[in-house]
Amino acid sequence: MNSQFHSSQVVQLTGITPRQLQWWDEQGIVVPAREGHCRLYSQSDLAEVAVICQLRKKGFSLQRVRKVMRLLQKNFATRLAATVCGKSAYHLLTDGERVYLETSPRQIVDILKNAQQPILAVCVSDEVRRIRATLRTNQSNRKAPERSTPRSGAARHLA
Repeated sequence: MNSQFHSSQVVQLTGITPRQLQWWDEQGIVVPAREGHCRLYSQSDLAEVAVICQLRKKGFSLQRVRKVMRLLQKNFATRLAATVCGKSAYHLLTDGERVYLETSPRQIVDILKNAQQPILAVCVSDEVRRIRATLRTNQSNRKAPERSTPRSGAARHLA
């Protein structure tokens, strides 16, 4: 599934506002490809937008979001969606100062045990899977042929 999505589709799939999406592009947070005046988002862009929306809902500032995205790209040298594969569960955790990307339940316990202030968490894997599932569902709905339901002998229309 190597599709490209217009801004209106990204808005529909993630719940972001068109203005926020435009602002994030202008600020270099998620920069889509361009075709003329149209912004075209890849599936990886879409997954990043979904995760960033969750970070914003948790109270992260855009400055903090930028730091998180840079940290992930620096540590993994790849896009956020590419780090999440299979049935793994990845969570972003922060205490307001440091940001962690946990990859195992044991690591979460260690982070929580050593935390000196409340920890906020966003499940990156869930957002990436939600976007992928929505895309599969939308794709299946477009490909499904229309079915006409034949009338059974018991259900007759009387004029």
